[in-house]
Amino acid sequence: MDAIPTPVVPRFLRTPDAALHLGLSARTLEKHRCFGTGPIYRKLGGRIVYAISDLDAWAERGLRHSTSDPGRGVVHPAKRVDGYTPPVRR
Repeated sequence: MDAIPTPVVPRFLRTPDAALHLGLSARTLEKHRCFGTGPIYRKLGGRIVYAISDLDAWAERGLRHSTSDPGRGVVHPAKRVDGYTPPVRR
């Protein structure tokens, strides 16, 4: 009885792999995390991980069928969305 091992499918991805899954750079995903505009993440020990289902759900918020389609949600750019402007250094 030779059992064929079941392949292990990852449930969580670290930042570089999550960014690749979304077609973004790792730095962009880090910015989204800092500004609170990105997908839900988990902190396991000192590591940041993303559930694949959370990445897909976040990307689905930006789904549109045409340029006039308002969609179901908004995927904000990786910047502050509260109107805050940092002071200018001179």
